[in-house]
Amino acid sequence: MRFVIQNVSHAEVIVEEKVTGSIDQGFLVLIGVSDTDDEKIADRMVAKMLKLRIFEDENGKTNLDLKTVGGSLLLISQFTLYADCRKGNRPSFVKAGAPDHAQALYEYIIRKCKESVPNVQQGIFGAYMHVSLTNEGPFTVIMDSKELGYEA
Repeated sequence: MRFVIQNVSHAEVIVEEKVTGSIDQGFLVLIGVSDTDDEKIADRMVAKMLKLRIFEDENGKTNLDLKTVGGSLLLISQFTLYADCRKGNRPSFVKAGAPDHAQALYEYIIRKCKESVPNVQQGIFGAYMHVSLTNEGPFTVIMDSKELGYEA
């Protein structure tokens, strides 16, 4: 599982000219799921993400987490996080999770986040989306379950 977490002051997603999710301060999270991912890995990834201290405190140090700043989440499914560009010029996506599996885990992640974060917005799984953001810093963190040792 891969999360690309961006510290934003504003982000929104539009599908078919309609805003489906919009937040102010918080995280825009792009979520990639592989076939080997499961709910246990999702639980660990969500817990780690929610504890990330990447918001500045009164001294300008990155010491504050999402809850402390009252931040929101905008969660976007993005299978292209599993693009394999090693051969040729057209990425392969064979490592991305099958759509049914990926959608089930994406929806599970949304439910888990809603247990801890009052404002969780989302894109639409499988839809063509227009995502815009104002990245603060810029500050972007990539979390990969394999690199964190969270494999099933």
